[in-house]
Amino acid sequence: MRAERDGSACQAALDELTRRSKDGGNLLEAAVEAARMRASVGEISMAMEKEFGRHRAEVKTLAGVYGAAYEGDEGFAAIQKSIEDFTEEEGRRPRILVVKMGQDGHDRGAKVIATAFADIGFDVDVGPLFQTPAEAAQDAIDNDVHVIGISSQAAGHKTLAPQLVQELKAQGAGDILVICGGVIPQQDYQFLYDSGVKAIFGPGTNIPEGAQDVLKLIREARS
Repeated sequence: MRAERDGSACQAALDELTRRSKDGGNLLEAAVEAARMRASVGEISMAMEKEFGRHRAEVKTLAGVYGAAYEGDEGFAAIQKSIEDFTEEEGRRPRILVVKMGQDGHDRGAKVIATAFADIGFDVDVGPLFQTPAEAAQDAIDNDVHVIGISSQAAGHKTLAPQLVQELKAQGAGDILVICGGVIPQQDYQFLYDSGVKAIFGPGTNIPEGAQDVLKLIREARS
């Protein structure tokens, strides 16, 4: 039978963990003792965070690699021309925010898309890992993007994508398009479309063709 949590004993164990973080000592031992007192993983992390702070993953992308690989490709040249035409018409480049939400830390695909779209001619912003839908929506509004691209590799799409769409609407930014890419089962596509997602790009998508599709969506939304 699971023992009842003793609030005062649990807090004392967490305080000891914080003290050791500051003054030195065996943190693993203190963390195990806090867990025995029924402290949650979040509480244990917070106890150490008071002294050490929180790690923030730095997202880095490269420029020029994708463009160099597609040099001379007709499809790549065509989408670059389309971007130039859009820029001339609208006075700015199409802008996309690539986001990773929830506990999905698999960001290689997101970086590939961010790099490729930047080489194609999009203005690209990349959100930090582990964002909430509310944080991603606020970033999109602050950066005045046309599109948010959700990169999903950890099966959170049926929860996170609809929440992001609703957050945008709640903040008066329902005109920002939401698209998805990554490992998403075909049987989930209609659910996402019904939830407000405008396009889904699965593994193996031709990136220049996908970029043309995204640009088409932006044009349609603005007209």
